[in-house]
Amino acid sequence: MMTDEHNPLLPAGYDIAWSVVAALVIALTLFALIGLARSATRLTGWQGTVWAALIVLVPVIGPMAWLMIGQRVGTVSTERGRP
Repeated sequence: MMTDEHNPLLPAGYDIAWSVVAALVIALTLFALIGLARSATRLTGWQGTVWAALIVLVPVIGPMAWLMIGQRVGTVSTERGRP
């Protein structure tokens, strides 16, 4: 009779999958924060603070919102400020 032996040194498949998901979320957050830092001159102090809080406190939606919407908002506010 074969028994189902679990090797504690090898993680289960779902552990590996969740580790990959966590790494992707962290990478997305860092990518968004770096993009925010690069465009800080186009944003007001409050805009930058709100975007940074959104990126850090709302794990996936915050960085995605910055990458899709936030970069354009900074560009539009800069263009409006020109004479």
